[in-house]
Amino acid sequence: MSAPDLLAAAVFLAGYLLGSVPFGLLLTRLAGAGDIRAIGSGNIGATNVLRTGRKGLAAATLLLDAGKGALAVLLANAWFGGDPGQTALAGLGAMIGHCFPVWLGFKGGKGVATMLGISIALDWRIGAASAAAWLGMTLATRISSVGGLSAAIAAPLAAFALYRLAPTGLFQIGVGFALFVEAIALTIMAAIVLWRHRANIARLRAGTEPRIGSKG
Repeated sequence: MSAPDLLAAAVFLAGYLLGSVPFGLLLTRLAGAGDIRAIGSGNIGATNVLRTGRKGLAAATLLLDAGKGALAVLLANAWFGGDPGQTALAGLGAMIGHCFPVWLGFKGGKGVATMLGISIALDWRIGAASAAAWLGMTLATRISSVGGLSAAIAAPLAAFALYRLAPTGLFQIGVGFALFVEAIALTIMAAIVLWRHRANIARLRAGTEPRIGSKG
């Protein structure tokens, strides 16, 4: 394996390990709320933590899951001088680590909060578009999965839109390249979110997806 390949693997692995920290599970256990995997949907994310009735724990889980995704990107950005390939790879590693953590038999969260943190760290405009879609659709439908899916889809769409609008001059070519790399990485992440939400999508089609505040 060449040195660049080893470096890419190391960046991805570092992001994966950071993303694989199961904050929802750790926080609920530390707070005496039991094993979150035995509650509601069994997911370790903030939405299921909310089903414990502990809003503070749910908010903390949301922030920490988003934070670990952002941290992976920011650390890669600092170490590699803003190399878009390395930052996107670190973010992708964190996303996969959250959704498929080795510590939990590769059964993790659905990735919405982590992807949001990654999006914000990659480009605040992408993060803002994703957050607006999440908040707007969640408030409009009161269905968490609709907001999360909307956020995941909005991120790569925003990145591709910014790429198309990026200046094409010689000194701006790096900006366009970075946005393109980010758009590709976010498209992969959005596909992961959609896959992780396949049961939710089936319930949405059947009209049986629970609304926020329900116990199901």
